[in-house]
Amino acid sequence: IQPYDKIAGRGLPDNVADCLNKLVVVKLNGGLGTSMGCKGPKSLISVRNENTFLDLTVQQIEHLNKTYNTDVPLVLMNSFNTDEDTKKILQKYTHHRVKIHTFNQSRYPRINKDSLLPVSTNLNMNGQSAEGWYPPGHGDIYASFYNSGLLDQLIAQGKEYIFLSNIDNLGATVDLHILHHLVSQPNGKRCEFIMEVTDKTRADVKGGTLIQYEGKLRLLEIAQVPKAHVDEFKSVSKFKIFNTNNLWISLTAIKKLQEQKAMDLEVIVNPKTLDGGQNVVQLETAVGAAIKCFDNALGINVPRSRFLPVKTTSDLLLVMSNLYSLDAGSLTMSPKREFPTTPHVKLGSSFTKVQEYLTRFESIPDMLELDHLTVSGDVTLGKNVSLKGTVIIIANHGDRIDIPAGSMLENKIVSGNLRIMDH
Repeated sequence: IQPYDKIAGRGLPDNVADCLNKLVVVKLNGGLGTSMGCKGPKSLISVRNENTFLDLTVQQIEHLNKTYNTDVPLVLMNSFNTDEDTKKILQKYTHHRVKIHTFNQSRYPRINKDSLLPVSTNLNMNGQSAEGWYPPGHGDIYASFYNSGLLDQLIAQGKEYIFLSNIDNLGATVDLHILHHLVSQPNGKRCEFIMEVTDKTRADVKGGTLIQYEGKLRLLEIAQVPKAHVDEFKSVSKFKIFNTNNLWISLTAIKKLQEQKAMDLEVIVNPKTLDGGQNVVQLETAVGAAIKCFDNALGINVPRSRFLPVKTTSDLLLVMSNLYSLDAGSLTMSPKREFPTTPHVKLGSSFTKVQEYLTRFESIPDMLELDHLTVSGDVTLGKNVSLKGTVIIIANHGDRIDIPAGSMLENKIVSGNLRIMDH
């Protein structure tokens, strides 16, 4: 595992455009926005100034293509859950300077936990039958990409590497230093796989980690850890880094491994309960687990800024706030923030759904000097509120707290009942 500074220390090549023309950006776009109370693909949730995850991704790549006069395409791996809605929205980018391709992830049958038979009795996807199917995790990208014909098409266009990441990771921008490192190696020593890892904090205890096993780098996920060892796995001192799921992978290496059927990924068993109470099993694989199959694989310990995932409305509050500046689709920590760490934000269950969350903030508070925010219960915040240090706002059951417009809270605990109504 190499430190990022060592890679970046080599500087940028004279011919950035030549490097970029060998690159394809791939985003994992199979997920729905259900955990944030949204219907449809997660990539279509507005994140900043009405821009969605997909808008920001397109802006980033378009900015690269215009700046360096290159042709970096965007590839989206959709699932049967997101394909139709995504394709409809893609029409709005037809005049942008980005070629966009899509392909679909596989669809696997859910297995009844007791009978070990498929839940579905037919191949239909409508109505109740839809419950019988699932996308089998992002490890499926290798087979789906290969089978779609897109892999061969891109190789024929002279593309050499993909930069792959989750579409909800706003920190996953194309890094020219890492790209330069890949394409500047001599042919026999070419690195076929790079995993970006970053230092683990207490908030990242579930992330997969890189281990050395039988002379190869391996990805170890929490789902593979026996119950007795889970606390050990979560320890920040024992496993210091985790996988950001920003990966750089050789296209020809993927093709070779698929043709030789040598892609041997560990299967992760994911037990689920359907709405009707039926217990099922989903068998999944993780894209990073393939690191052991590639030659000269490398982990790079990157700055935390390359891992900015939006999984909850607490994450959304951070990226919508003045902690981050938006430039050409990329979010960077505001230079006005004096310390590099991100504040710890915990919003209670009244904020889980995006719609509820938006109605509770009349405007996004000033959070430049915030360290920690906890909000629980029926709470609303007026316009132009400023939060500094540690702020805890707790409305007990039956109470409501309205933080008045223009308030400045610094190292405060707010509790009790405060109603502000229009006269």
